[in-house]
Amino acid sequence: MTVTAPTTTTPPATGTAASSSAANNGLAQLADNYQTFLSLLTTQLKNQDPLSPLDTNQFTQQLTQMTGVEQQLLSNQLLQQLVSQSQGGGLTGAVGLIGKTVNATDTSATLQNGSATWQFSTASQPASINATVTDSSGNVIWTGGLTPNGAGPQAFTWNGQNQAGVQQSNGGAYTLAIGATDATGATIPVSTNITGTASAVQQVNGTTMVTVNGVQVPLSSVTSVN
Repeated sequence: MTVTAPTTTTPPATGTAASSSAANNGLAQLADNYQTFLSLLTTQLKNQDPLSPLDTNQFTQQLTQMTGVEQQLLSNQLLQQLVSQSQGGGLTGAVGLIGKTVNATDTSATLQNGSATWQFSTASQPASINATVTDSSGNVIWTGGLTPNGAGPQAFTWNGQNQAGVQQSNGGAYTLAIGATDATGATIPVSTNITGTASAVQQVNGTTMVTVNGVQVPLSSVTSVN
């Protein structure tokens, strides 16, 4: 008699819920197979030929194989618990950011008190810088040139007015795109950040998100805390 590992057929899925479901299904099928295994083994022992008794080596191998499958499923379950604890730890750790000023890599900002501020950094000395602000629908609200201020970190504060000088309403989310070129016209890499007070943290699809100035950014994008 040969015992094989139970197999499950589930739709393709990813994430914590899918892994936990697969482990639970495997344990449930293992319990059913284990009972079947014991019933067959008992029947085999009762009806064995006295002149040709059951091979003890085969009996031991069957028990070892069944135990190995059980241990593998239990190990998978333990690993899943560790993953869940790790995710919870990320959320717990991020709670400490609430109320603090953080800097995060992101291109979005919320218009508050009539203005929005972004931090950006150029990889080298730019000869020209152009900024474009778009709304949540991708419409260009404002575009214009900025005065180059050397290489490295610098800030841009938008006054909340569109190209016609009309003040936009507070609370809207806006995205900044920065283009920079050197004296030869070659493009210079630019990284854009936002700075503000962290007001909330939450799990979104398994990722810890921090709300900065009304914008959700991944915890991994936070670069500094003041």
